[in-house]
Formats: sequence, C-alpha cells, structure tokens
Amino acid sequence: MTDQRPTRRDLLKPVQLLGFAFAAAAFGGIIALVSMGFFQDLTGPEREHVVVVSLVVAGISFIATLVIIALLMLAVDPAQITQEVDRGVLMDEPDAAASATGDDDATPGAPTAH
Repeated sequence: MTDQRPTRRDLLKPVQLLGFAFAAAAFGGIIALVSMGFFQDLTGPEREHVVVVSLVVAGISFIATLVIIALLMLAVDPAQITQEVDRGVLMDEPDAAASATGDDDATPGAPTAH
C-alpha cells in the first residue's frame, strides 16, 4: 500500500482559505458582540451601535486574514505546487544535512584564501 501525501495544490485551495478567513471574521464579530454587551439589556440605538462595531471588526479581521494568507502564499515557489509535501517547509533538504556532516573541510560561504 502506497503512502499518499498531499501536494501543495491540495493544501492551498482558495475555497479553504476563504473559509478560514470567514471563520476568523465570524469569531471576531461574535467576540465584539459579546464584549460590548449585545446580549444584555440595551436600548435600540445601543444595539444598532454594537452591531455596526461588530460588523466593522468582522470585516477588518476578514480582510487582514486574507492579506496575511496571501503574503504567506508568496513564500511558496510556484514550481513546487505539484510536488509532494514530505517535510516541513523550513527544514533542510535531506542531502544538505548529509553533506554538512561530511569530511569536507571547506564550508560553503566561507572566505577562501587567495
């Protein structure tokens, strides 16, 4: 039985990213409603003010989440979209770790004597 690993394309679907941003917006809006006392004894104009503020908070959190996700997606090389994900993004390549423990005295990037 083969081990099916997800590709980057599977992990970065736009519908899922929009869903995550919507969930963050809903969370921010609900927190604003609760913290401003929407479910307590308020008059009509006070309730309207609380709803407007919570919608503003939800909109800001939706847009901020989308911008942050878009900036993080820029870190992914488009050529790697179809490659399988088998390690963390910031982990070293397996062959780079093996060469770092090799017998070479010259380290990459070290100044050389002329």
